[in-house]
Amino acid sequence: MEKIGVFICTSCNIGDRLDVADLEAAANEQGCAYCASMPFLCGKEGVEAIKSAIKENELDSVVICACSQRVNYDVFDFGNLPVVRVSLREEVVWSRWPKLEEGQEMPEDESQIEFVEGVSFKDELMALAKDYVRMGVVKAQKIAPPEPYKPEEEISKTILVMGAGVAGLTAALEVAKAGYEAILVEKESELGGFVAKMKKQLEPGHPYKNLVDPVVKKLIEDVQANDKIKVVTGATVEKIAGAPGAFNVTYKTGGGEETVRIGAIVVATGWKPYDASKLEEPYGYGKYPDVVTNVQFEEMLAKGELKRPSDGSPIKSVAFIQCAGQRDENHLPYCSGVCCLASLKQAKLLREMDSEAKAYIFYKDMRTTGIYENFYLALQDDPGVFLTKAEFKGLSQADDGRLVVEVGETLLGEDMAIPVDLVVLATGMVPTTADDPIIPLEYRQGPGFPELELFYGYADSNYICFPYETRRTGIYAAGCVHQPMTTAQAMEDAAGAALKAIQCLKAVELGHAVHPRTWDYAYPEFNFKRCTQCKRCTEECPFGALDDDPEGTPMPNPTRCRRCGTCFGACPERVINFKDYNIDMGSSMLKACEMPEPDYGQYRVICFICENDALPALDMAAYHRKNIPMSIRFIPVRCLGAVNVAWIRDAMSGGWDGVLMLGCKYGENYQCHFVKGSELANRRMENVAETLQQLALESERVVIKVVAIDDYDKLPQMLAEFQEALEAVGESPFKGW
Repeated sequence: MEKIGVFICTSCNIGDRLDVADLEAAANEQGCAYCASMPFLCGKEGVEAIKSAIKENELDSVVICACSQRVNYDVFDFGNLPVVRVSLREEVVWSRWPKLEEGQEMPEDESQIEFVEGVSFKDELMALAKDYVRMGVVKAQKIAPPEPYKPEEEISKTILVMGAGVAGLTAALEVAKAGYEAILVEKESELGGFVAKMKKQLEPGHPYKNLVDPVVKKLIEDVQANDKIKVVTGATVEKIAGAPGAFNVTYKTGGGEETVRIGAIVVATGWKPYDASKLEEPYGYGKYPDVVTNVQFEEMLAKGELKRPSDGSPIKSVAFIQCAGQRDENHLPYCSGVCCLASLKQAKLLREMDSEAKAYIFYKDMRTTGIYENFYLALQDDPGVFLTKAEFKGLSQADDGRLVVEVGETLLGEDMAIPVDLVVLATGMVPTTADDPIIPLEYRQGPGFPELELFYGYADSNYICFPYETRRTGIYAAGCVHQPMTTAQAMEDAAGAALKAIQCLKAVELGHAVHPRTWDYAYPEFNFKRCTQCKRCTEECPFGALDDDPEGTPMPNPTRCRRCGTCFGACPERVINFKDYNIDMGSSMLKACEMPEPDYGQYRVICFICENDALPALDMAAYHRKNIPMSIRFIPVRCLGAVNVAWIRDAMSGGWDGVLMLGCKYGENYQCHFVKGSELANRRMENVAETLQQLALESERVVIKVVAIDDYDKLPQMLAEFQEALEAVGESPFKGW
C-alpha cells in the first residue's frame, strides 16, 4: 500500500479558524501513513521538515494542506514524488464567512454563530475543511507517478522553416544562432518575399520617422553565409506526417521530391493582397486603369516609374483610399493593421521622388501601431501631404481623363471632390493559409489548421495566452501568416516562433508537455480492449493528437498531445486515463466527502473548476476576502473539456445536491486555453440531461458557467445564484441513501 504523508499548515489564518487536530484525525481516518502540522510550511524550516519526514517514513506521496496549488508550486517540489495540494487557505478560511445581521459584529468564537438550525457555522466550516483533507488523501492514493513519454525513434532536432520572406529568414537565423539546423523552403526562385521588392521600408528603430533600405538584403546575406541553414528555393512542401520530434516532411522541387526528418516547423509563408477585382464598385478597380492597389503602386515606386497606366503621363497627384474593401462584411471584415503606415510611407516616397507631387490620404481611422505614431506625426508637417478622416463616396472621370475622388464627412465637415492622376486602394492583407491548406498535414482531422472564425484564415493561435501557438503542436506561425504586422514586428514574431520550436524539441526530448501544462509528464493512456471505436476522442481532440486505424481504433501521438484531457472527458466507455488524473480518482474524491443527513438545509455542491481561468479567479476572490457559499467543494480539472459525464453521474447518484462546472469563456473575443474545452463541455450537456432523466432529477442541478480570469468580483454572485437555485429545487432525494 502507498505510504502517504499529510502536512497541514497552521499559518495564514488556517490555525486561527480551524481545529487542526480534527483535520489531522480526518487525514488519519482516510488512511494516511504520517500526519503533521506546523506553521509556515512554505518556509525553509517547513520544507526541511517535510523532506525529513519523507526520508524517515519512506513516503510515496505527500499532501500539502495549505495554500492554492497555483502558488509555491516550486517550493513544494520534491523531485519525482507526487504532490497533492489542498487549498485550505483560499478555498476555506479566506473565502467562507458567516452571514451577519445588520449591525452584528463577528464574535470571537464562530461556534456562537448558527449556520442552519442545530448546526453552528464553525461545525460547517470544519466539515468543509475535513472534506478537502479527505479528498486530498484519496487523490494521493489514486496517483501513480507519471512516466515521461519518449519516442522510440531518434528525435530530430532540425527545424523546417516554410517561407523565406523577412519572417522566414529571421526564424532560420534564430534557429541557427541557438545551435540547431534549419531547412528553409521557399516556393519562389529568390529569397526575400514581398519586402525584397520594396524600394524603402519604415525605419525599424528610433526615431521611427524615416525610410531606410529594406533590411531583407542583409538577412539574405546572413542566411546564405550560415552553414547551419540549408536553403531550398523553387520548392513546395507536399506532405507533413508524424509528430513533433519525428515529422516526415516531403518537399518538391524541379529536381524531384525529397523526404526529410524534422523536429519542429515554423510557418512563415506570409500574405497575399486581397483580390481587388472584387472592388470595381464603388472603387473603380478594373474600370479605370489609373486605379491601382497599394501593392501595384509599391512596385511602381520600386521601379521609379511614376507614370499613369492609362497614358504614360507623369503622376503629379495621388489619392490614397484607406480601408478599400476592409472593415467591410462583404469583403475583409477586419483591419489589416499596417495599411495606414504603408500609405504614409508611399506618400513620403512619392514626395521624395518628386517634390512637386501631391498626396491625399483619406482614412476611416488612422492606425499607426506603437511608436510609428512618430512617422505619422512627421508626415503631417509635409505641406504636400493632405490627410483627413473621410467617407469615400465615389469615383468619376473628368473630361481631361483625370479621376475625381468624392468624399464626405471630412474633418472640416465638408464634402470634397478632388481631381488626381492616380488612385491607390489600400486593399489589405489575406494570409496564405486562407482557403488554401498550404500546411499539407496527414492528420486524421485533415490538412491545414482548423478553421477558427476569429482568425479569418490566419494561422490560428491562442491570441490571449499563447500568441505563437497553432492547434498543431510543434508547428508555429510567424509573420503575416500569423496576423498583419510591420516588417519589424514580423522579425520579432519570427524570433519568438523559432524559440517556441526549440522549446518544443526540448520538451519532446525530456518527455513532458508543452504549454499550457509545461512540465506535465503524464499523458493519456488507452485501454484498447474496451474501446468501441466511437471516434469521439479523435474527433474532439483540439490538437489533432489522435489518428485512427482502418477499424477506427485511436492511434495516439503523445508528442502532439497538450495533456488537456479532452479525450478523457469525451470517452463514454471511460477507457482513457492519466496516471495522475483518472475516472477512479475523481469518483473516489466525491465519495470521500461526508454527506449530511437530509432535510437539515445543509446543501452539498461539487464544482469542477478549470485550472486556467476559473481557479485563478476563485483565488483572487479569496485574496479580496469575497464570500462564497459554504456548500461548494471545488475539484480543479485540467480543462472543462476534461470532465467526464461519469463523475456527474456518480455525484448525482451519490446524493450531491448539485454539480457546477466553471470554465473559460468561449466565442467572440475570448478563448479557452485548450481552445474548445468549455464549448465541448456545453455540447456534452445532452448526455448529462439523459443521466438526470434516468435518475429522475431536475435539470437545474447541473449547470455550466463561464468565467474570465478577471471576473473574480462577479464569481461569488454566480456561485450564490446557483446555491439559491438549488434551494428552490430542494435537497437531493438521494441524500442519505
